[in-house]
Amino acid sequence: MQTPKEIFLELLKPNGRPERVLKQYEALYMCLNDPINTYLRGNRRRGSVSRDRWGTTISFPADAPGAIPVHTDDLTVCPDVTHWEETVHAPDLAVSCTAGWEDCRAAARSAAGEEKLLAGFMGTGIFEQCHFLMGFENTLTALYEHPDEMHRLIDYITDYRLGYVKLLIDNLHPDVIFSHDDWGTKDALFMHPDMWRAFFKEPYRRFYGYIRSRGCIAIHHADSYLVPIVDDMAEIGIQVWQGVLPENDIPALQRHLQGKLVLMGGIGAAIDRSDATAGEVCDYTRRTLRACCPGGHFIPSITYGLPGAVYSHIDRYIDETIDAYNAGVHLPAFPLPPEPRRSLAPRASAPTAAVSETPAEQGEDLLAAVAAATKRGQQKKLLALVDKALSRGISAQDILSGGLIKGMNDLGEDFSASRAFVPEMLMAARCMSAATAQLKPHLVDGGGVRRTIGSACIGTVRGDMHDIGKNLVKIMLEGSNIEVYDLGADVAPETFIQAAREHHCDIIACSALLTTTMQQMRRVVELARESGIRDRVCIMVGGAPISQSFCDEIHADLYTPDAASAARAAVDRLTHPAK
Repeated sequence: MQTPKEIFLELLKPNGRPERVLKQYEALYMCLNDPINTYLRGNRRRGSVSRDRWGTTISFPADAPGAIPVHTDDLTVCPDVTHWEETVHAPDLAVSCTAGWEDCRAAARSAAGEEKLLAGFMGTGIFEQCHFLMGFENTLTALYEHPDEMHRLIDYITDYRLGYVKLLIDNLHPDVIFSHDDWGTKDALFMHPDMWRAFFKEPYRRFYGYIRSRGCIAIHHADSYLVPIVDDMAEIGIQVWQGVLPENDIPALQRHLQGKLVLMGGIGAAIDRSDATAGEVCDYTRRTLRACCPGGHFIPSITYGLPGAVYSHIDRYIDETIDAYNAGVHLPAFPLPPEPRRSLAPRASAPTAAVSETPAEQGEDLLAAVAAATKRGQQKKLLALVDKALSRGISAQDILSGGLIKGMNDLGEDFSASRAFVPEMLMAARCMSAATAQLKPHLVDGGGVRRTIGSACIGTVRGDMHDIGKNLVKIMLEGSNIEVYDLGADVAPETFIQAAREHHCDIIACSALLTTTMQQMRRVVELARESGIRDRVCIMVGGAPISQSFCDEIHADLYTPDAASAARAAVDRLTHPAK
């Protein structure tokens, strides 16, 4: 009978013949207490806020699967990428991590035994290190605005990672290097595929090429939608992609890849809940196994980048279901699964800041030109066009609705269709903000107040510090002429209600990334009812673990899958309240 280690090695072969399906991480012993990890992450504990060796403030909520960086004006390590050399200083691992290797290696090898592969763990990959230092939004916009500085910063981080992995391999002697870097959300890359290739593909080719040259297996964790770059991942030396979300259409990827990558994951975080029953977990896992195992080169696991669900009973039910599956007789599945829901090739080349002018931009239609400049993130051009439109007697309200808002809406549609990505959204939002400020003296009614179609308070719910999705929704709401009161992250249900009453908001918008915080949304709905404002306020919910069925269950009003559709739904509700 094959050991878990032998099964894993069989999966790496194009024509391997594993005897059974592995149970999550059973073939890997993850060494998390080597001298480097102890030095870099030893103060990172659940329920704490700490500062790492780069100077980044790290929050690790007690019920979260992982830690996240905290960025404010006074905490961000690198607020200005044009001067990154002055503030960014990599920890000197060669000096600080010399002792303790022999004991660590012996203990890890003993724990791995003959049946498991010893995995050296490396968190916070190249892209993640950039946004740990700079903030997520600044990192993505800097790829456009300061490409030379970003290339130099990325090279600096890559050199650090190469020194790190050399030290780890030299001293731990692992079989596997397990490296983290998330490059997208559950249904889209953070950036255009060509942008990823321009900035991160070659650094990662160096990194994974070195790992492979030392005889180690290369595993990359990213619980993201990565279909557009999956061929690149195989090309640069990644052998196992761990954290594969079901949104990637795993059966179609198996058909496409033909064994070039082992896909490990398929069991999303939405099932990791305290109230998830045995039947629910087993049914979910059984569906995943039936869909994905026949395609081969697949390891079912929770999509987290370390073993263990937040709630221990989840792992037990997953493993029991895999055992039951292995006890059955399975034949190859025919016909072959369909192609992925989205193309494996990028739809278009990466957008650039410099775009040739259209006839509209030459003066035939100033509002169309305003919309185009907004969509493309061309701030200098946009402000000049707004000035020109005002000088020609076009009203500020028309410039706003027929130019700025139209441009944001067009970009939002491209974002929903994966033709545009987060950096373009952020740059357009900055343009929108600057142009709106320019228009502000003209955008007033008799009382000196800017005319908007309604107002919303928005926040990430209590216990959840993730704010990227919330910030994108805020951008799109403001771009749709809705006044937004941003409550931030880790917002108590009572705070949502208080803000809605104080500002007479038409909408309460709640975001969550962690399944452990979803129930806070239910409490927001309950408090809205108890406080007497439920009939006049629309409650919107969204985030990775949220679904329409959850929205219906808690009696919220609207669920949307992304920021652009959230803005469209909000506008529709505000302009057609009877719905």
